[in-house]
Amino acid sequence: MKTTEKHHPHGNSWPTRVNPAWLLLAGVILMVAAHLSYSIDLLGWVAMVPFLIYLQLTSGWKSRAWFTIALLAAWSLIVFKIITEPIPLFIVFMYSIPIGLFHLPGYLIWSRYKAKKLAILLFPALMVVLEWLQYTFTPLASWGAAAYTQAESLSIIQLTSIFGMAGMSFLVYWVNISLAAILTGSKPSYLNCYIPLTAIFIAIIFGSLRTDIFNGRGADVVTMAAVGTDSTIGGLPLPEDKKNETDIRRIMGRTERAAAMGSEVVVWNEGAFLLYIENEKEWVSSFQHLASTSNVTIVASYILLVSEAPLRYENKLVMINSNGEILYTYHKHQPVPGEPALKGTETVESFTIDGFNLGGAICYDYDFPYLAKENGRAKANIVGLPSSDWRGIDPLHTLMSRFRAIEQGHSILRSTRFGLSAAINPVGEITASMSSFDTNDKIMIATLPVRGLTTIYSIIGDAFVYVCLAFIATFTLKEYWLKRSP
Repeated sequence: MKTTEKHHPHGNSWPTRVNPAWLLLAGVILMVAAHLSYSIDLLGWVAMVPFLIYLQLTSGWKSRAWFTIALLAAWSLIVFKIITEPIPLFIVFMYSIPIGLFHLPGYLIWSRYKAKKLAILLFPALMVVLEWLQYTFTPLASWGAAAYTQAESLSIIQLTSIFGMAGMSFLVYWVNISLAAILTGSKPSYLNCYIPLTAIFIAIIFGSLRTDIFNGRGADVVTMAAVGTDSTIGGLPLPEDKKNETDIRRIMGRTERAAAMGSEVVVWNEGAFLLYIENEKEWVSSFQHLASTSNVTIVASYILLVSEAPLRYENKLVMINSNGEILYTYHKHQPVPGEPALKGTETVESFTIDGFNLGGAICYDYDFPYLAKENGRAKANIVGLPSSDWRGIDPLHTLMSRFRAIEQGHSILRSTRFGLSAAINPVGEITASMSSFDTNDKIMIATLPVRGLTTIYSIIGDAFVYVCLAFIATFTLKEYWLKRSP
């Protein structure tokens, strides 16, 4: 690989003597090790450093072409890690190519202005805005966000309660660009060393205190249950009627047992079974009777077949209170790309259940921060989240949900088929969990606080993103006028 090495005032730093191809390879390896399943949180802080050094030390269209190939290869390998049965291999490129292309402009624009003053802030600002565009306006959701590299670091991700996921991602990108600058010879300064390191230190202290203070006070709690299904429905062929009815009867029986164990709310898995339009009313009446006789609120979730050829269905959630009344019917607002589900459009609402407000959403919906915001605006204290995963994203997908809990300050009961069910409190702690891959009775009993927390992020929303947008606009206009100046 031939590249043009740029002059640098500290050209004797060791990265300048490394073959650029090795930098690309190191970048691919670190990115794969830092993102999605089988990842190492610590590597998120350094994963982009080799790529950024490469862009600092090389120039020309061939260099950028090789970088583009490396970035797309990295994201393809990252997504490949989560592809297990029954997910087809081609899904890799449905996600990896778009995610890689969303991130690419951030690197390339920064590389053009890398020598400019404040360019060290331009890179994280660009990347945060690009992430926001992805999870706000595309069906790719928030997959690939730098914040998720810290999914298991509970203390530091409390930062999302202030700035949202964008703030966490900004810090990760800022540390990466700062390390790249120092390794290529820049002297430590406030912007490339002292401020980002101080920000990490403060974030960890804040997060530790926030979780300790929350746990150090008493709270009224509600007993809830995640109840699993035996159904393996996942498209065609449809399950046989006898097997499908058996699955329904079993989840109803488990719901009775969960109620007998003290559960006041029971949340079923996403797509717990299949119903047909002609028998939906009869079965829902049975669920209403079950709720009233067992004195339990049921967040029922199932598939309602609309057509078999082509396959189209409604991915539904029906909230039934302990009096047997239907409070809410919700359709999945964000079907997974390729999922033949009709898109839900109803207003997100919460309903008072035994002194607290219960909201709902379905699985992939909570990969979109805006839907958690809608539950926040509806003043939900707890959100029932029927979900369905696969081995490749277990337990990652459940850990991603904790970001929504921290951002909005509400609890989540995630009832998961083919994955990890979990009770997540308002500071993101998993207070109970159950894997559907373990041998168990498919009943997880948990307690969650009936009151949530008011977070700064739930008040200011994406203000941090707008600040990043304003910074990018100001930076661009400044460079434009300087270029025009004689």
